[in-house]
Amino acid sequence: MKILVFSDAHSDFDVIYNIIEKAKKEKVDFLVCAGDLTNFGSGLDFILKKLDIGIPLIIIPGNHETEEQIKKAEQKFSFIHSIHCKTYSTDSLVFFGYGGSTFTPFHTPYELKEKNFEKILKFKITSEKLIFIVHQPPYNTKLDLLDGHYGNIAIRKFIEKFKPLYCICGHFHETQGKRDKIGNTIIINPGYKGEIIEI
Repeated sequence: MKILVFSDAHSDFDVIYNIIEKAKKEKVDFLVCAGDLTNFGSGLDFILKKLDIGIPLIIIPGNHETEEQIKKAEQKFSFIHSIHCKTYSTDSLVFFGYGGSTFTPFHTPYELKEKNFEKILKFKITSEKLIFIVHQPPYNTKLDLLDGHYGNIAIRKFIEKFKPLYCICGHFHETQGKRDKIGNTIIINPGYKGEIIEI
């Protein structure tokens, strides 16, 4: 299976166009967006119409879209699969996601207390082929390192507990394109350019 993962497009139509072109050229099976498709949720439906190219889109809210906005989009567009706090299964993979971020200086629409993220640890996910999609990166990795570590502790605990094949994240533009590992889990911030993973 070939998957194009990306994040943090922030309503940039050149970015959206490049993702579409890459998806078509690489003949991917799924698009996966790890949040912040927009700026403050603006123009979400318009962007999603552009992304309706006959390839399923698995998505979570970033801190710029709310849970409700993504839920309404899923109801409106049949090609969208929201995995915020739920799973989506294919013949060979299980996707599970949790969107939003902890608090930022920018007062974006979907910012949560760290304890809100603890609910992900109560899920019972037994798949050996799990892909974990989040917006904020896990704590204490190359992907959350700015002038210190600003990642999410609960997300790290989830990875240590459930051992997904991949964790796809975004949020920090400074670490786009970087990879790291927690145990055997490969963590990727694909950024707006996107990255192909094959499983």
